[in-house]
Amino acid sequence: MSRIFGTQFSAVYPLYVAKVERKGRTKMELDQVIMWLTGFDDTTLRRHAQGGTTFEEFFAEAPMNPSASLITGVVCGIRVETIEDPLMQKIRYLDKLVDEIAKGKPLEKVLRAPATTRTA
Repeated sequence: MSRIFGTQFSAVYPLYVAKVERKGRTKMELDQVIMWLTGFDDTTLRRHAQGGTTFEEFFAEAPMNPSASLITGVVCGIRVETIEDPLMQKIRYLDKLVDEIAKGKPLEKVLRAPATTRTA
């Protein structure tokens, strides 16, 4: 079992906030992305961010967005779409979304919003 599984979400969440804010993004944008991925509402996210929930417990409770499988790319040198352990993959999905926000990617793209079609 990876050490990150037993790490408290509340210990890492402030690091995510600091990372995105350092890059000019907001905590609100971060929360929106986490809620999109996990399916949590604001109250549930707050509870996890302030409590002693481990990453394993955090993701065990998360209904997860079915579009999470659209998240692709590399985190820590590993392609997220090829990670075999389901829990590690969910953690890396979150890492990838935080990285995308921090790099200035538009929120619509981070949230894997379907392209809108224009009608004439």
